[in-house]
Amino acid sequence: MSLPFITAEEAAAHINHGDTIATSGFTASGTPKVVPVAIAKKAEELHKKGEPFKINLFTGASTNDFIDGYLSRANAVATRVPYQGSPDARKSANNGDMDYYDPHLSHMSQDLRYGFMGDIDVAVIEVTEMNPSGEIVLGAGIGMTPVFASKAKKIILEYSSYYHTSFRGFHDNYIPLDPPHRREIPIYKPSDRIGSPVIKIDPKKIIGVVPSNESESVSAFTSLSETTRAIGANVADFLASELRKNRIPKGFLPVQSGVGNIANAALYGLADHPGIPQFEMFTEVVQDAVMELMQKGKCTFASTCALACSDDAILDFMENIDFYRDKLIMRPAEISNHPEVVRRLGLIAMNTALECDIYGNVNSTHVAGTKIMNGIGGSADFSRNAFLSIFMCPSVQKGGALSTIIPMVTHVDHSEHSVKVIVTEHGVADLRNLTPLQRARTIIENCVHPDYRPLMYDYLKIAKKGHIPHNLRAAFAMHNTFEETGDMRLTDFSKYA
Repeated sequence: MSLPFITAEEAAAHINHGDTIATSGFTASGTPKVVPVAIAKKAEELHKKGEPFKINLFTGASTNDFIDGYLSRANAVATRVPYQGSPDARKSANNGDMDYYDPHLSHMSQDLRYGFMGDIDVAVIEVTEMNPSGEIVLGAGIGMTPVFASKAKKIILEYSSYYHTSFRGFHDNYIPLDPPHRREIPIYKPSDRIGSPVIKIDPKKIIGVVPSNESESVSAFTSLSETTRAIGANVADFLASELRKNRIPKGFLPVQSGVGNIANAALYGLADHPGIPQFEMFTEVVQDAVMELMQKGKCTFASTCALACSDDAILDFMENIDFYRDKLIMRPAEISNHPEVVRRLGLIAMNTALECDIYGNVNSTHVAGTKIMNGIGGSADFSRNAFLSIFMCPSVQKGGALSTIIPMVTHVDHSEHSVKVIVTEHGVADLRNLTPLQRARTIIENCVHPDYRPLMYDYLKIAKKGHIPHNLRAAFAMHNTFEETGDMRLTDFSKYA
């Protein structure tokens, strides 16, 4: 029996108001494109008739405009989980048009299996190969697809012809047993394979196959700035110093790197530093920088959840696919981010922060403590369990009017118990084995922008004595000053003394 081909509109007809829909992929990579757009158009048509239509949307992580953009603009999402990165989804979440919650990426698949999150009505899965028996090969990202496929009542396959070839051989699909039967996850080096290159689906669950020829629509990352280059160089200098002090094994350790330009800068910093040897990666995303480092021989292998690359980099990957066959493997987020494996391998984790406070707490998700940016993603999975957890950010934003290092973060994603090192363009604060007051002085002296160092010391002067010195009346004074005047540098701490 062959799998029936249907149109995106026919697929959308199977989606009903109140359904929970799960999509394949991780970041834009491996996500369905044409079916979500058809669902959004259906929502718009029903809304014009005065009929309700909203779905609950589960994804692997952030997506792209095809999913979060179209569906948010159509006001078609009731509840969104987990990580998102679309301006439209962010606006919907902050305006209250969409309910949004933000679990750790390593937790969500098991929470679904445990029954904590209800049923999945339909999973929409991008494939690059399939057969009538229900074996599928995914695309450039896995995310939580193995669990979505197993839990969904019905499945729509979106067959991508954009890449002109299958991704067969690059995936390692694996679902751990649930308690009390769970055993160790047998990954002892990044290149270990433990699962299957295909996902097997009951053909009776497949509604149909929708053809697609859309790319991920990811633009190339912006060029490194003077600030991001300095951050990358500071990270590399620090790790090279740790090598010389024998606090990192001579053969180095696997690296995890987050998403974005600062993460790319850190990787380029490692590549350019003569004191950093070849290294492997065990991470949740591989970006353009990793592909370049592989071509140069600096990165020898990468285990990831997705090839979160620009369209140009993905096309280059497909043209040179045989070069990467022994250098890349894609795993589900539950495995790529799993605390057990992170701790066993001893990762060097490098992630970005929105703001840090002088005691080492990090806010990665909420602007001014209230407005969601993207979400926590997998950063806590890595930082809490890494051999060495590094957080990076520029020391200032908004042309210097806003300091990213402040007396107290407005929201805590990573507490001082998990944060070992903070890096800005001005330097490195190594927080290991320091008391709170020692951490504060180290961060102020090494990472705070010179314009703000006197302010930070002024805060310490008015802070009430205790294990963690604070002045609760003044803790958010810099944020209040920014809201009132547009410039944190105008803060006057003397009035709180």
